[in-house]
Amino acid sequence: MHSLDIIVLVLYFAVMIFVGFLGVKKVGNSEEYALAGRNLGFFRYVGCLSAVVLGGASTIGTASLGYQYGISGMWLVVMIGLGIVAIGLIFIGRIRPFRVVTISELLAKRFDSQSGLVAAIVIAIYDLMNTVTQIIAIGSIGHVLAGWNLTASMIIGGGVVIFYTLLGGMWSVTMTDIIQFVLMTVGICFIMLPISLSNAGGWGGLLSHLPRSDFHLTHIGVWHIVQYFFLYTLGLVVSQDVMQRVFTARNGVIQKLGTISAGIYSILYAIAISIIGMCAIVVLPHLNDAQSTFTSLSLTILPTGLLGLLLASLCSAIMSTASGTLIAASTLISHDIINKHLFPGITERKLVQVSRMITLALGVVAIAFAAWIQQVIVALDVAYAILAGSIFLPLALGLFWKKVTAKAAFYSIILSAVVVIVSLGIDGLNAITPIIYGFMVSLVCIVGLTLITGRSASSVSSSPSSVNKTT
Repeated sequence: MHSLDIIVLVLYFAVMIFVGFLGVKKVGNSEEYALAGRNLGFFRYVGCLSAVVLGGASTIGTASLGYQYGISGMWLVVMIGLGIVAIGLIFIGRIRPFRVVTISELLAKRFDSQSGLVAAIVIAIYDLMNTVTQIIAIGSIGHVLAGWNLTASMIIGGGVVIFYTLLGGMWSVTMTDIIQFVLMTVGICFIMLPISLSNAGGWGGLLSHLPRSDFHLTHIGVWHIVQYFFLYTLGLVVSQDVMQRVFTARNGVIQKLGTISAGIYSILYAIAISIIGMCAIVVLPHLNDAQSTFTSLSLTILPTGLLGLLLASLCSAIMSTASGTLIAASTLISHDIINKHLFPGITERKLVQVSRMITLALGVVAIAFAAWIQQVIVALDVAYAILAGSIFLPLALGLFWKKVTAKAAFYSIILSAVVVIVSLGIDGLNAITPIIYGFMVSLVCIVGLTLITGRSASSVSSSPSSVNKTT
């Protein structure tokens, strides 16, 4: 990279830090720290929601999948987009009346505090792992493009995210997301995509150089597409970082229309990135590491200045997701575990201070895990497998089946989470079987225990002794 590109990147980091300072003035209570006062209009809401779901794993991961499987590499992010659309079409109407801050708080209101507590722990683990994937992505960019040490790149990029998130909470995250959404849209759709196609000889060049299989939508494999559906479409529905953004909308109309719009944008983004990966096959046919597809292609085809701008846009995509997942994990721990179980009745001022301390601690842990794992897609798959396999069915069935009992939800979350984690250790981190096992255990627990405990409650309430006690 040229020194001009480095200067562009450093200026971008400086702007993010400055916005963090601006966000401090906006935070007066814990809801403002966690949800930006529930006051986002349509365009800010769409930008923020799109920015949080399209991070480093989406961008770098989809480009690498496009390099390996052609246009069908889009399915990872397409399934993310479908998950966002599903929230807007199916779940918003059911969730909004609860007026909650977190998914686990929703489960606590629908079932009981125990279900909310175990859900908070599981979802916090997911969000922490998702933050790890973004820090890995930041590190790989600095390592490949700037030639920095991989661990040092993770510390620098992750440190900036921690700093502005810690200071202004969701207000800072929201303000930076608008900048990041614009940068990532311009960088990917108006710089990287057209220049990549030009260097590959246009769409005709792709048709003449690539095998026909690269243009088949199922080239990646039907089973792989099904895996992405279970991991990302269903996982997004119960993702705290996504739902926390949903809760920032000013009203229900903005929530619904904005969410659907963000989902459609995500699908278009997926197609663009997979095409960029296909262009890399023509321009760089002998890459040793598919994960470096996006960054290696950028170094090859972009002129000085534009490379720095694209790097800033890529960092935007990554950092917006990292900040969203980081504050989501922090909110779950501070709002649902500390405030409701460990220290109930804590003052608003103390709660904001505790949230900032937890944000810092989780950020440090995420950087440490990133330096250990170092594989974007692997870390993302693990995060979504744990989340979707254990939380989706209790939430979905709880919203649409009134008979589901608190005990059924509680034991379903615990048992399915254990099954997913153990299966990941046995079958491998890339296997689809852990999430299938998790869904099976979750479904059996919910249906079986609901029928058993429901009958027990019914028989007790109808017995003579229970009637006498009631009277």
